[in-house]
Amino acid sequence: MADKIAIASDHAAVDLKAALAAWLREAGHEVVDLGPATADSVDYPDYGYKLAEHVASGQADKGVALCGSGIGISIAVNRNPGCRCALVSDGLSARLSREHNDANVIAMGARLIGIDTAKDCLSAFLTTPFGGGRHQRRVDKLSNPENVKEPA
Repeated sequence: MADKIAIASDHAAVDLKAALAAWLREAGHEVVDLGPATADSVDYPDYGYKLAEHVASGQADKGVALCGSGIGISIAVNRNPGCRCALVSDGLSARLSREHNDANVIAMGARLIGIDTAKDCLSAFLTTPFGGGRHQRRVDKLSNPENVKEPA
C-alpha cells in the first residue's frame, strides 16, 4: 500500500533526504519534499514544525524527519500533539515505534547512519502496523496527558 509521505531535513541531511525521497518514489509512494533544497545552513526546527503540520493535518500519511543527529528535528516534530515522532537507528527500533507507539513520523540522523540502514529503518516503519491492544491506552495518553495517572 502506497502512502503519501512528507520528508524534511536540515542542511546536514539534504543528501540523505534526496536519496530516501527517490527510493520512496521508486517504491510507489507519493513524496512531498518540504525542503531544504540545498546544503546551505538552515534551522532544523523550521523544517520539523513544517513536517509536523503536514502529518498532523492529514496532508501526509506519515513523515520522515532528518537532521545531523536526528535529535533536534525529532524534538521539533514532537511539539505538535498530532505527531508521534520516533528517533530510530535500526530496523528493530523502527518496527517497535510503529507496533508499540503508533509513530507517524520517523526521525534519523544523517551523520550517524548510512543509506542502507536508513532504508532498512524506513522499510520497517512503513510496513509495520500498530499493534493496538495494551498499547492503545498508552498511545492515547501521549496526546491526552490529562488522562495520565500518578504512578504508585
